[in-house]
Amino acid sequence: MKKITSYPLLLASLILISAPYAATAQPGPLPEDPAHYTTDQAERGEELYQQNCVICHGENLNDGEFGAPLKGTSFSIRWAGTSMDALLEQTQEMPPGQANRFSGQQYADMIAFILQENDVAAGEEPLPQESAELAALFLPGSTLNSGQAVRRRGGPAGGFAPGVVIPEWQSAPNPLADISDVTQSLLDSPPAESWLTWRGTANATGYSPLNQINKDNVGDLRVTWSLALPAGPNESTPLIHEGVMFVHSYGDNIMALNAVTGDELWHYRHDMADDINTRLMRNISIYGDKIYAATSDRKVIALNMRTGNLVWETEIDGAISGGPTVANGVVMQGTMMTRKPNVVPGGGFVQGLDAETGEKLWRFNSIPEPDELGGNTWNGVPYDERNGGSFWVAGSYDPETKLAYFAPSPTYDTALTVNPVNQPGITNDALFTNSTLALRPETGELVWYFQHMNNDQFDADWIFERIIMDINIDGRNRRVSMTAGKQGFYDANDAETGEYLLSYDMGLQNFILGVDLESGKKIVDMALYPDGERKMVCPHAGGGRSWIPGAYNPETQMMYVPAVEVCMDLIPTGEGLGSGALSAGYNWMVRPRPDSDGLYGHIQAINVNENMTQAWTERQRAPQSTGVLATAGGLVFAGALDRNLTAYDDMSGEPLWQVRLSDVPNSNPVSFAVDGKQYIAIVVGYGGAQTASFGGLVPEITLPAESSSSVWVFELPNQ
Repeated sequence: MKKITSYPLLLASLILISAPYAATAQPGPLPEDPAHYTTDQAERGEELYQQNCVICHGENLNDGEFGAPLKGTSFSIRWAGTSMDALLEQTQEMPPGQANRFSGQQYADMIAFILQENDVAAGEEPLPQESAELAALFLPGSTLNSGQAVRRRGGPAGGFAPGVVIPEWQSAPNPLADISDVTQSLLDSPPAESWLTWRGTANATGYSPLNQINKDNVGDLRVTWSLALPAGPNESTPLIHEGVMFVHSYGDNIMALNAVTGDELWHYRHDMADDINTRLMRNISIYGDKIYAATSDRKVIALNMRTGNLVWETEIDGAISGGPTVANGVVMQGTMMTRKPNVVPGGGFVQGLDAETGEKLWRFNSIPEPDELGGNTWNGVPYDERNGGSFWVAGSYDPETKLAYFAPSPTYDTALTVNPVNQPGITNDALFTNSTLALRPETGELVWYFQHMNNDQFDADWIFERIIMDINIDGRNRRVSMTAGKQGFYDANDAETGEYLLSYDMGLQNFILGVDLESGKKIVDMALYPDGERKMVCPHAGGGRSWIPGAYNPETQMMYVPAVEVCMDLIPTGEGLGSGALSAGYNWMVRPRPDSDGLYGHIQAINVNENMTQAWTERQRAPQSTGVLATAGGLVFAGALDRNLTAYDDMSGEPLWQVRLSDVPNSNPVSFAVDGKQYIAIVVGYGGAQTASFGGLVPEITLPAESSSSVWVFELPNQ
C-alpha cells in the first residue's frame, strides 16, 4: 500500500491571496476618454460619502486613520490613467465585508464626488454606472509605467508622502500579450497543454493527455499558488489557454489569471439590478477572441479575451445554470423552466446565438407543441400547462458527427403524467424530457432523439454530460453517445443516428428492473410508483450519480464515474396528486441504503469495451462532490465533501495522494501545462447540490461556517 501524502492546512500558500501591494497591468492601450460627471451626481455622492465612508477615509478624503487616501498625490499615483471600471470594482468592495451594498447608481455618485475632490471638472453628462461604459473612461492625470493603465489593491492606510519615488520594477510578462484566438479546429482537437471546454474536450471526455504527473511521482505534488475568489458557492470549471486561466466566480465575476503565478490580468463584474438573485454557473466557454458566459439576470455575454471588456450581451427568456456551448460560430445556451411562475410554453429551450454578434439565430423548445413531433405524449395536458425539460448543464459537441448533444430534465409537475388518460394516440411519455437531443449547431435542427426514461416519477434526471467515444460492441467499433441519469444507469446510443445499443447499471438504484433490448425502454417497478403508500427508492433525488461528471480515458478504455450510495423515503403528503416535492403527492427524505456500511462516496471504473463491465470500485465515507479528471499519467482525480482532493490509480482505484482544501470543491479538477510543466487545478466553494443533499449523512464532517471560494493549483517540485 502506497503512502497517501496529505497537506492538512496549506497555510503558506494562502499568504499569496492577500498581498497588499500587488499590481496588475491592463493589456492594451489606455481608454480614450477622460471621466465625466455632473454636479448633481457629486452632491449625492458627497452625502453617501459622509454617511458611509468618512469614518475610514476622513473628512478631507485623505486624513482617515484606516482608509487609503481618496485624493491628492498618493491617490493620483495609485489611480491616474486607470480605467474607471477598475475604480468602480474597488469601490464595490467597500465597506470591508459589505461588498455590493449599494446600487449601481449610488456607486457612480460616490465616484463622481471623488472625481470632484480630485479637481476633475464637472460636465453635462453623468458618470455611467455600467462597467462596460466605465471601461472606456479613465481618471486623468500623470500615468505610470509608460502610459500603461495600472490597477492596484490595498496599500498603506495613510498613503505615500508627497515626493516619494516608487522604485522601478520589472513585472512578469503578461501572457495575454501574445495569446492567440481559439479556432474551431483547436476546439475539435485541443493541444495537450490546454483545457478549452468545461470537460477538456468538445466531446466531454474529461481527459488530459499530459503524463508528467504520474503514478510514480504524484505523491510529491504540492501547492504552487492559490487565490481567493469572490466569496460564495462555486461550481465553475476554469479554462486554460496559452498560460492564461479564465475562471467564473460567484456574483457573476469573470477573471483572467496568469496560470503559472495566479496574478490577476483582468476582472469583469457583471452589473445587475439589486433584486437579482445570484445563481451558480457551471461553466464558461472560449472561441475566437472571446469568453462566453451566462449571467444570473438571464443573459449570455461575450467578453474580449485579451481585455475583459464586454463585447455584447443578449437577454434570454429563461433562467440559466449550465453555461454556453460553442461550435461552428454558434453559442448554444440551455435554459431552465421549473414550476410556476417560471412556466412558459415550450418549457426549457436551447437558444442559438451568433458568436460574433450575439444575434439570436434559432431556438429549440424541449416541450413540443401538440401538432409537432412528440406533442401527443403529454397525457392530453394543455400546452401552456406543460413544464420542465430544463437544461442544467452545458451540451457536448462531436467534431466527427458535427452534432451538438443536449439533455432536458423531466417535468417538475409529475402529477400531470402519473396516470395515463387512455385516449387513442395519446401517451404519458412526456417528450422530450429525459432525452438525448442531437442538434445541428448552425440551425438548431433536431437530427435524432432518444428518450432514456419516459414518465419519470422519481426526479431521476438524465440531464448530464454526453461523452462521445469509440467503443467495441459485439466485435464492432461504434461511435457512441454515453450518458446516465441520477440512478447511475448508463445508455450507449449511436452518436450519428441515436440507435440504442446497450445499457449498464452501476448498482445504485432499485426501480429499474430491466431494459427492452430492442428499444432501450426501461422496465420500471410499478410497485414503487405513487399510490399513496410510503416507498423507499434508490438513489435519492439528489442523484446517485449527479451533475458532477465522469471522465473517459481512451488509452485504458475505462470510464470513471463519481457517485453517492444513498436512497430516499418517499412519504405521502396526505393531500394527493398535485402536492409535495414530486407533485404526485410525495415528499422525499434522504436515507442510507438498508445495507449501508456508512461508506457513501463511490468512484467506479467501467470498462466500456466488451459490452461494459465494472473494473473496480473505490468507496469512502465522504460523498463525492466533484467531477472526475482522468490523465495519461495513469491517474484519476476527484474531490469529496470532506474537502479532500484525491488522486487514484486508474487501474486499481488505490488512493495515491490526497490534499485537504480550504473549502468543499463542487467543480471539476483540470490539468494543463505551461512551458512544458504540468499542473493540476481546481476551484472550491461549497454550496452545491451534493453538499445540501448529503451533508447530514456524515455529521462528523465539519463544513465551513461561511462559503468561501478560491482556486488551487498544484505542481511537482522542480527536479
